[in-house]
Amino acid sequence: MIFTDKNAFAETLPDGGVLIGLDLGTKTIGTAFCDALWTFASPADLIRRSKFAKDKAALSAVIASRPVRGIVIGLPINLDGSESPRSQSSRAFARNISDLALPILLWDERWSTQAVERAMISADISRAKRAERIDCAAAAYILQGAIDALVRD
Repeated sequence: MIFTDKNAFAETLPDGGVLIGLDLGTKTIGTAFCDALWTFASPADLIRRSKFAKDKAALSAVIASRPVRGIVIGLPINLDGSESPRSQSSRAFARNISDLALPILLWDERWSTQAVERAMISADISRAKRAERIDCAAAAYILQGAIDALVRD
């Protein structure tokens, strides 16, 4: 099932559990995991995109590495709240992986990459290191926002 409502998503996971967060880019997929109690999110593996079948196989392998109970996908929304072609691409990706039999939450990711990049610049991380870490850090940022909202209610 694919959800945009965090409460409906949470109802499918009454005991919590490990979640994977995804930041979908055109060239990469950043991944992150949170703990089973939904306390903190940490960056994980970077998947270099190619054909969808290979992307899905790589994602399945990352998911199989942990006892994942659900997926949080960043949904790129415009500042005015409208959706863009990238939003539709994220929705299509969610539909295409829905056969993994895990609940999927589409989470508003406005400003995630910019916030992470600002934090990395403040930490004086070089441009080259930022480029290789930004997508997974953005996935962790997206996932952290979602789990913070999930445990607040």
